[in-house]
Amino acid sequence: MDVHEAIRTKRAIRNFADQPVPDDAIRAVLNAGRRAQSSKNTQPWVFIAIRDRDSLKKLSECGKYAGHLAGAAFAVAIVSPSADTDFDLGQAAAYMQLAAWELGIGSCIAYLHKQEKAKAVLGLPPEMHFHTAISFGYPAPEQRRPEVVRKGGRRPFEEVVRWERW
Repeated sequence: MDVHEAIRTKRAIRNFADQPVPDDAIRAVLNAGRRAQSSKNTQPWVFIAIRDRDSLKKLSECGKYAGHLAGAAFAVAIVSPSADTDFDLGQAAAYMQLAAWELGIGSCIAYLHKQEKAKAVLGLPPEMHFHTAISFGYPAPEQRRPEVVRKGGRRPFEEVVRWERW
């Protein structure tokens, strides 16, 4: 699958099959995040790969829409020593999700509102910033990638793109 195909077919997967993801696939996903571009090449991230069922369950309780973390084969917490790196962390998150999709692994990003509780689950020091985790796993049968991507679902190109000026 090329990157354009991955972007065209990628969608959020919240229901996962009860199937482990091999270590080499997890490493490939994490490495894609490591390779992401960042402002001035600061690479302001640390990724925590989480497979422990209890930790995933506890993290799923830290955000209003984070329930999918509980059923994931693994999750990645994106941590930074700086509070103003959301753009860079978003780049890493996108790279990891596209790399996973190419491997047939679904994902969904979660914002964790209960940050102190989430930090405690992972044993993070107080100076670290953390509010985003991504669930990963093979899609459950009802969530499998469709053979044909349905028409629509996105605003038309002409509605979202302007050339040169407003």
